[in-house]
Amino acid sequence: MVITDFLEKNARLYGSDVCLVELNPSEERDKITTWWDFNLIESAGNDAPYRREITWRDFDRRANRFANLLLSRGIKRGTKVGILLMNCLEWLPMYFGILKAGCIAVPMNFHYSSDEIKYCLDLADVEILVFGPEFISRMDAIYNDLEKTHTLFFVGKDAPAYSEDCLSLVGYCSSSAPPVALCENDYAAIYFSSGTTGFPKAILHDHRSLVCSCITEQKHHGQTKDDVFLCIPPLYHTGAKMHWFGSLVTGGRAVLLRGVKPEWILRAVTEEKCTIVWLLVPWAQDLLDSLESGKVDKNKYVLSQWRLMHIGAQPVPPSLIHRWLKVFPNHQYDTNYGLSESIGPGCVHLGVENVHKVGAIGKAGHNWQTKIVDENGKEVSRGEVGELIVRGDGVMLCYYKNPQASEEVLKDGWLYTGDMAREDEDGFIYLVDRKKDVVISGGENLYPVQIEDFLRGFEKIKDVAVIGLPDARLGEICAAIIEIKEGENCTEEEVNSFCESLPRYKRPKKIFFDKVPRNPTGKIEKPVLREKYCHGRLVEAQITG
Repeated sequence: MVITDFLEKNARLYGSDVCLVELNPSEERDKITTWWDFNLIESAGNDAPYRREITWRDFDRRANRFANLLLSRGIKRGTKVGILLMNCLEWLPMYFGILKAGCIAVPMNFHYSSDEIKYCLDLADVEILVFGPEFISRMDAIYNDLEKTHTLFFVGKDAPAYSEDCLSLVGYCSSSAPPVALCENDYAAIYFSSGTTGFPKAILHDHRSLVCSCITEQKHHGQTKDDVFLCIPPLYHTGAKMHWFGSLVTGGRAVLLRGVKPEWILRAVTEEKCTIVWLLVPWAQDLLDSLESGKVDKNKYVLSQWRLMHIGAQPVPPSLIHRWLKVFPNHQYDTNYGLSESIGPGCVHLGVENVHKVGAIGKAGHNWQTKIVDENGKEVSRGEVGELIVRGDGVMLCYYKNPQASEEVLKDGWLYTGDMAREDEDGFIYLVDRKKDVVISGGENLYPVQIEDFLRGFEKIKDVAVIGLPDARLGEICAAIIEIKEGENCTEEEVNSFCESLPRYKRPKKIFFDKVPRNPTGKIEKPVLREKYCHGRLVEAQITG
């Protein structure tokens, strides 16, 4: 089976049903009171209509048209086609069109700079790139230097001179399925690692891997045809797209919300009748802060159909979920753990029935296996800390063009995640920290995630990151970068007092009050913080232990 089979099944069975809705809240007009008033605005020529939608039949036809456009250019099976678009209705049909043509889809991070775009295009051997209007200035800077990108397709109005108008071209292409036979072993996609540890690596997956993600996601969250999934994170990331795969399996509807304001999220849930929402930690924090402070009135929205909130992509503070369940006591909650190397979420899964285990990432996901091992690859005793490794059909084939890096993490069919973890007496796995983020201070291993979770229990703290700083005596010491909630004042003395219940060796030795940087998938950018604070660019505040 290949992943495009799901799309063709939905077009056949549910052709006239709406499958995707795009919402652009920033385009709202003051006189408009509901998104439904913008149904026809696209035909009026607006560049960014407030609400757009397509059916499963239209989705499949658009994918076929784009596939046939690619084939008309004489591309070969395995050609890499990059996608550099913001979340929009065009994104997923183009992704599936690439696959239907027998090509390899290469989603690009829309936060990349010009140099990063060029680096990733070269790394993945991309020959065709589809890009949108938001990236014109970045493409202007590099298009002359692109050695391997032969064709640039533009999605929008007024295409730059060095690109072709993609939407006009596909209009002349057949909407029938292209004559390309696919199998589960065909290469399907290249994703890029998040780059929090340096330059991104290119991660190669096949169709079997994508299908594994579809089945695992639907099994975990029990999506039905009646569920409506609110998708906010970027589609270039495996997390967002692979959670949407649950809707793909069942033929359900999904909503692409371009914006993260709490009131926009609640309004989308209300008016689109969303039942499942996947959030990142910062968005959940902002939503709770807005509701608890009274800035947003929960009673203005219709939320009774919202059955499931789940979070992934980074460690989830247990205190955040306890807060959430006080505000939304009828919600199911779930968390998923995964990596782009394991085709996104699902290789470890908490399960909605295990909310009493909040803080754990869960157990091996559907059709996955897990182990926690020592430095020699030997399984550790339950309760001991080791490296989490996973095995399943969703494990990547390799790091593209990087055999050395592939050999370091792929061993005997197991993917070595680089995450340190432990297993409790019931078999639930708890993340301790990234292997490379462990702080060794005076011979003691300190796990920043544990200290961060503790500090988030302080009512004035919105977000926190703990890193190791060089120290002549101890080797490293812990430093806490603390982001205070809006409207609050906090001193070092207050933080120090709060930390008195921690063992002395775990208490942060330095504190900085600053914003905690996170990448688009919600992960703390610790290399950025190390660069900033290891070089003493800000005045350091010493806390006496």
